[in-house]
Amino acid sequence: MGEPRRRALPERNSGYGERGFWEARYREEGAAPAEWFGGLEAFRGQLEAELSPTDRNLVLGCGNSALSCNLYQLGYTDITSIDYSSACIASMGDYYAHCPGLRWVVMDARALAFRDGSFDVVLEKGTLDSMMVEETDPWCVSREARTLLDQVLAEVSRVLRPRGRFISITFAQPHFRKRHYAQPAYGWSTHHVAYGSSFHYFLYVMRKGEALSPSDVALGQSLHLPPESPTATCPLQDKEGEDFLSTIEL
Repeated sequence: MGEPRRRALPERNSGYGERGFWEARYREEGAAPAEWFGGLEAFRGQLEAELSPTDRNLVLGCGNSALSCNLYQLGYTDITSIDYSSACIASMGDYYAHCPGLRWVVMDARALAFRDGSFDVVLEKGTLDSMMVEETDPWCVSREARTLLDQVLAEVSRVLRPRGRFISITFAQPHFRKRHYAQPAYGWSTHHVAYGSSFHYFLYVMRKGEALSPSDVALGQSLHLPPESPTATCPLQDKEGEDFLSTIEL
């Protein structure tokens, strides 16, 4: 008999709310680290400028990234990592059993089970990108995606302490992604730096308690305006022919 056939997983994320997809995905992939946007060394300097060894940190949607373990090994030992998938949390807990201080919790980022002001830092690396992977037009994000991101960002703001930082690592360019972050309701400022050589990635830092700049306020307002096009609706691309990277770059 030949080797058993590997169960095929969907080529595209079928929606953040479909827990079964994520459970199957992480059982298939296992916990071996698979880094998006480069490993820690690619953005270590920018990240460490925002962190303190005494911070209480929350990693949002840990996936199979090594970020939580990397931070722990650097001395940031108060780290809670959450994910929507129980299979992911179980496998990551086993894979990083040599880091006993790391905490792994199954949780929905839209409804964090933490008290207000629980964390000094919340980090996400590609989590928001995975939630928006089905978006076909970065200039015209669907109402569903805007609502999803707003739910997550409102929860992040709620669990951050005064002067806390939300750090988002992504390849979403500022003119697409920053307008989601630059909403006055979250009560934070927003800044970003780029890293990478042949391809740029971005590290966004939102500081709770600081005001948005006037230009960021205007950018945030643009998220709620109708698209500047002759038609009132957003054109949809052929879903069957979508390229994964083009759909995720928001």
